[in-house]
Amino acid sequence: MTVQSPSRRVQPTTLGAAFDPRNNALNAIRLLLALLVIVWHSFPLSGHEVPFAPLRQVFGRISVDGFFAISGYLIVASWVRTPKWWPFLRARLLRIFPAFWVSLIITAVVIAPLSVVVRGAPLDGAFWSGAARYVASNAGLWVSQYDIAGTPLDVPYPGAWNGSMWTLFWEFLCYLGVLALGLAGLFRRRLVVPVLFVLTLVGVLATSYGPVGNFWVEHGSHFGVMFLAGTLIYQHADRIPLNRTWIIAALALLAGSAMLPDYRLVAALPIAYLMIALGALGRHPRLQVRNDFSYGTYIFAFPLQQLLATLGVASLGVPLFCLAGIAVTLPVAAASWFWIEKPALRLKKVRRPVTAQEIAVAEGTRRP
Repeated sequence: MTVQSPSRRVQPTTLGAAFDPRNNALNAIRLLLALLVIVWHSFPLSGHEVPFAPLRQVFGRISVDGFFAISGYLIVASWVRTPKWWPFLRARLLRIFPAFWVSLIITAVVIAPLSVVVRGAPLDGAFWSGAARYVASNAGLWVSQYDIAGTPLDVPYPGAWNGSMWTLFWEFLCYLGVLALGLAGLFRRRLVVPVLFVLTLVGVLATSYGPVGNFWVEHGSHFGVMFLAGTLIYQHADRIPLNRTWIIAALALLAGSAMLPDYRLVAALPIAYLMIALGALGRHPRLQVRNDFSYGTYIFAFPLQQLLATLGVASLGVPLFCLAGIAVTLPVAAASWFWIEKPALRLKKVRRPVTAQEIAVAEGTRRP
């Protein structure tokens, strides 16, 4: 028996060693982030705002930024496990588009018409033409039409049925970026992701402090820096400690960065670390959420909140409006998961036809 020397210190657990891809709390964290989106949108959709600018910055951005950081970790891990372009792309298409299309259709043919009916207005041909354009023009993820024939009307935030889905275009661009880097074999070069991360940080700096006002640079750098932060955490997870000190330090950096014009300049990596670290530490059975309701919550909440605002619920104040939004969204998100998203994801596992030779071999192995 080997006796360990008392002077030998136990090395701290690393993030890579602690994170179990099959047993983690990331589904719970993503659902919490999606619910936080509802909380945040409850302010503008009821005609209010968060007055304290640093809190408004973190409160308004950390949910989507957390989503992008988690995606940067998981999506690159998915490519590394299976570096084949069509399975990778098929999985991303099946995860994003089916529920997205259903959300567009339900908004156009159910939610928006209800808002018109409760106002006592007619559902005329102009409305249905606008509904058809809403679905067709937004179906490719690039959201270019937010209203349907001018609706929603008589609400604190008029003319927009879904102010959340526009970020999905940038999310999918990140997926395509992973595919491009993977096909080029650049993930094997350790400096590629750090260099890209620094370039996106420069973009954030240029659009926050400098004269650059380009739409593509601004949004590409803002979303890209969060996605790449998650990717960096993945690449170095086996060397990144997972302990209380690092978590407290990440929280402190996040809090301090709220005073900056764009907190991502400092907080991108701390946010990514917190998302994955808390996911790895969430080992309690109640945190092992197997059903992912976060996507359905994200894409259906905004139009449902706008419908509630049309019904006058926004006048009850932010807390009650927020609770009502959560109450009506979660059942719809569950239905989206069980009836749309989960069945679509099953299509990822396309089985090839079994050859006659394989059948003969299998039958031979079963013979006594």
